[in-house]
Amino acid sequence: MKKKNSKLCIFFRNLGRLFDRKVIMPVTKFVVGITKIFDKSSKKIEVWFSSSNTLLFVSLFLAIVVFIMIDQKILILSESSAEVLKSQPVHVTYNEESYVIEGLPNTVDVTLIGSKADLYFAKQSPAHDIMVDLTGLKPGTHKVNIKYNQVLPSVEYKINPSVATVIIYPKVSETRSLTVDIFNEDSLDPRYVIKKVNIDDDKVVIKGAEHTLKTVATVKALVDVKNLVKQEVGNITLKDIPLKAYDTDGNPVDVEIVPLKIDAKVEIASPSKELPIKVIPTGDLAFGMAIASIDSSETKITVYGDEEKLANLKYIPVKVNIADLKENKTYKMEIKKPVGIKSMNINNITVSVVLGPVSNKEINNVNIEYRNLGEGFTVQGMSLDDIKVAVSLKGVKAVIDQIESDDISAYLDLDGYTEGEYEVPVKVDGSDVKVEYTSKTKKVKIKIIKK
Repeated sequence: MKKKNSKLCIFFRNLGRLFDRKVIMPVTKFVVGITKIFDKSSKKIEVWFSSSNTLLFVSLFLAIVVFIMIDQKILILSESSAEVLKSQPVHVTYNEESYVIEGLPNTVDVTLIGSKADLYFAKQSPAHDIMVDLTGLKPGTHKVNIKYNQVLPSVEYKINPSVATVIIYPKVSETRSLTVDIFNEDSLDPRYVIKKVNIDDDKVVIKGAEHTLKTVATVKALVDVKNLVKQEVGNITLKDIPLKAYDTDGNPVDVEIVPLKIDAKVEIASPSKELPIKVIPTGDLAFGMAIASIDSSETKITVYGDEEKLANLKYIPVKVNIADLKENKTYKMEIKKPVGIKSMNINNITVSVVLGPVSNKEINNVNIEYRNLGEGFTVQGMSLDDIKVAVSLKGVKAVIDQIESDDISAYLDLDGYTEGEYEVPVKVDGSDVKVEYTSKTKKVKIKIIKK
């Protein structure tokens, strides 16, 4: 008992010293500073403040103020309050290998009620799980309570929603074919294309409720080009490609897929083709003028793109508007990419057009060709005048003098024509774009018959 009293005395003695050092001494210094300001009355004030009773009352007043402040803080912290935890994840316990659960919300809101101090500690605690235990429940519809793993018994809580109607289905499985879907292909170097994606196995197992599996139309391996660590010609292994199931409308279907991810080899190629650049003048020149020469700074171009598109390309056209041109001119032209072409080694060229006086020439007995005729049909001209035409040429004399009948194509476009007799417009083109070609016979009569 004496030891306890001794410790208590030491505690209060130390407390007194601390109070003297932190309160009495600062107050005394403050008083001395004030007395120096006043001149004649400073002695009276000094005597008054030097009195032990005065200092005692001042200290007591300050102690009361500090006590009230602390007490107010305690009152504030002890006041009852409410705090809402939004969108808290719901954790469910059940036999995931055998069953599928529907109807359980993914998140709930939790309202905590208690003192501010308790609420603070409750929010800081890592253990505040929202739990639903379905252990032992069989397939069917069940109403279950959603429980909050509260940390402090002094805190009340309310869950919204607090009850859920869940449906438990037996889990079934099916084997489905796996397809590959490539996206973000625009992030690939424009010189490259993804030629093929090779996967080890094109079969996967999907698991879920029977009615959900019936909605699955396709299962895709989602190959993201952005995940390629390098871009170069050859095979690149892409790991952990996610799999996703979709319905007929392209909406994701929530089913379990085994395996969840796969690896694949992405084959990157760089199909290219060197093609001539063909400058095509458009529009009519000023009266009496013709093109003597038309030259471009580049005559060939290398293009990159889809192999099928490349196979169908014979040249890259560059159209130059020469409407009403009456003197020589140089054009700076941008080359437009044809459909299916991703990249070109040249994007701009300079085209120089030189003019001269126009001349005329006529070439007779140019045979008429038949284009785009449907399979199983043949064409007969109704007379000799319907199988050959005369073609008028307009251009600079030095140019048109070099043109023969073999350099000209007169033809009928028979796309969509079937068996019967028709009068069809004659079209003419030639190998030299500096020349204007016109058929003197505008239409010919033909007969289309079945073979």
